[in-house]
Amino acid sequence: MKKILTILLIFFFTTPCLARKDFYTIIVSLDGCRWDYPEWYETPFLNYMAENGVKSGLIPSYPSKTFPNHYTLATGLYPDHHGIIANSFVNRKDGQIFSLGNPKTKTDSRFYGGEPIWVTAQKQGKRVFTYHWPGSDVKVKNLYPDVWFNYNQHHLTVSERITLASQAINAKSAPDLIMIYFEEPDHQGHDFGPQSPHTKDALRNMDAHLQDLWENIQQGPRKDSVNLIVVSDHGMTLVSPERKIECKKYLNPKWYERVEGNLPAQIYCKKGYVDSVYNALKDLPHQRVWRKKNIPAYLHYGTHVNIGDIVVDPQEGWLVTDDMVKTGGMHGYDPTYSDMQAIFRAMGPSFRHITYPHFQNVNVYALLCHLIGITPAPNDGNFQEVSPLLN
Repeated sequence: MKKILTILLIFFFTTPCLARKDFYTIIVSLDGCRWDYPEWYETPFLNYMAENGVKSGLIPSYPSKTFPNHYTLATGLYPDHHGIIANSFVNRKDGQIFSLGNPKTKTDSRFYGGEPIWVTAQKQGKRVFTYHWPGSDVKVKNLYPDVWFNYNQHHLTVSERITLASQAINAKSAPDLIMIYFEEPDHQGHDFGPQSPHTKDALRNMDAHLQDLWENIQQGPRKDSVNLIVVSDHGMTLVSPERKIECKKYLNPKWYERVEGNLPAQIYCKKGYVDSVYNALKDLPHQRVWRKKNIPAYLHYGTHVNIGDIVVDPQEGWLVTDDMVKTGGMHGYDPTYSDMQAIFRAMGPSFRHITYPHFQNVNVYALLCHLIGITPAPNDGNFQEVSPLLN
């Protein structure tokens, strides 16, 4: 009997339990919100969340870019495994360029591997509403979220997103999960740098929108049943005109088909010239240069077919570019750099009051699956990494 009781206790404490069915979850992403912005700037609502729930930070996946990391948050997969390996890259099969600036390629489901949570949820009878979450306007596995908006054709203001999300969570039949994306403070961080009055004002504005959302929830029928999570995709660091690496100056144009991106730079080599490109760049200062197969294991990057033959990873604060660089902010660097790490806040009936070490963002998917009571699709996360956050 004692042995059976021990086994039952072990099972109870190590098996993820499904969340209560009458709890609901809202996750909001503040693009480009560094983990330490609330220490620099006035963010009363984010501070309120820290005092009444979980205060932590996220370690992005490589590269610390917007689209790769939002799709990682949605799938629990590293970019190397879900296919959105950068904000722009070459499709090896047909030479087509995936780019956020091209609505046709950005919404082409061929690029999107894995299973985003809105697909996982629908398969198990749950509902997910998204408000401009990157990747949610793509038909993955023949499914869209239950509610979604095309970013290019039907662009919602942040206020409209908050209004619609508030109406949804307070409706007679609310979705199990709501996912909301804010473009700021990323835009101001890029234009003026992480430490600027513009970035400060943008963050304060987003904080006020979060407070509006929470107040709307508290005035509705589910005020004690909503878990609110605030995340970001990456941080931001300062760049300046003198810190740039002009790789193409050292390369013979006959050696490569294309250089795509600047953080990191992906070099797609012509057949037989990988070593030529590598040897020409490997000793340049302020960068690391890798053959695709030799990218360090801790970055979980280098197996996907569309990654360049050579990857140039600049030192923090430097860019790979031939163009003029203006003083401002940038991201995409090694996620272990403190400046690249992102905010994480959570509060609600499922969460403890705890300050927790920064954790890998591949674990957010498993956390969301637990909160809405579904079985995750295969992913790179580990629920045990985030279970200490929960009651």
